[in-house]
Amino acid sequence: MEFLYFLIRRLLWSLLVLFGLSIVIFVIARVMPGDPARLALGPRASQEQVDDLKANMGLDKPLVEQYQHFIVGLSRGDLGLSFLTKRPVNDDIAETFAATLELVLATISIAFLLGIPLGVVAAAKKDGGADNLVRFGAILGAVTPSFLLALLLQVLAGYELHVLPTTGRLSPDFPFHPDITGLVTIDALLKGNPAALIDGLKHLLLPSLALSAATVGQIARITRSSMIDVAKQDYIEAGRAFGIPDHVRIFKYMLRPAFVPPMTILGLEFASLLGNAFVVELVFAWPGMASYGVRSILQKDLNAVMGVVMISGLFFVVANLVIDVLVGFVDPRVRIQGGQG
Repeated sequence: MEFLYFLIRRLLWSLLVLFGLSIVIFVIARVMPGDPARLALGPRASQEQVDDLKANMGLDKPLVEQYQHFIVGLSRGDLGLSFLTKRPVNDDIAETFAATLELVLATISIAFLLGIPLGVVAAAKKDGGADNLVRFGAILGAVTPSFLLALLLQVLAGYELHVLPTTGRLSPDFPFHPDITGLVTIDALLKGNPAALIDGLKHLLLPSLALSAATVGQIARITRSSMIDVAKQDYIEAGRAFGIPDHVRIFKYMLRPAFVPPMTILGLEFASLLGNAFVVELVFAWPGMASYGVRSILQKDLNAVMGVVMISGLFFVVANLVIDVLVGFVDPRVRIQGGQG
């Protein structure tokens, strides 16, 4: 009951956060330099054409009325028309979101599969050679810009070794269209097309590696610190005194409570990468929502900018809620604290 009350409070706070985000992004979009109608029509358009477009898009109305129109449309799931593509923003995001989601899911999977074991090894071999190597690699991954790593991987694997493709989601001449979920790898599995799955994975590997380096390092460091803190608890010391084998103590009694901080970071990274993957997407010509959002900002495509930000904010809020639920199951103390907080 306490945990249910906690979740209801979090839901209400999440709605408040989204409402505040809508105000902030609306104001920022309106104060950005440049005339969106002029940018959409080009420098040769007449002032009359610019004024007509402003009237059609409602930009000639007072800001309060514009915001009311935006909120009403948002409540119906209507993000308006894009100045840049002349299409509904919903359609543009629907076409590009799946590509970014697939890239982010692959990135988070790599971070989980590499970061957690590296952190466990580093904690088990504290101050040893393996620990120092993991810490050095974690710091190196954290400080290396993703675009630099993306370019290095592109040059090395794509142009020097010629082992992996460097652009797009599928080979240009590959006869496959992901029309079920929009995710190439998932749709290839659902359709029983192993050739498309292999080709999709080849295209996915380099950008996901470039995007995951910093997250792998962060997860490894947090897992290591959390495991070391748990190792100091009395019940772990008692288990060592009673002769419980190291692998049992580490994986059965230490990893579960130590897993809460890295799980929280993984959830937040998943949400943030949906909007921050644009650099890697641009390097690898990945047709995702993040790069679409950057192009919209450069063209001051107001509806597209607000749509991308709101979708990213929604996933950030949802990720936080999912993290709260998972942490509550992993660590029962959170249920009690959540109900009392």
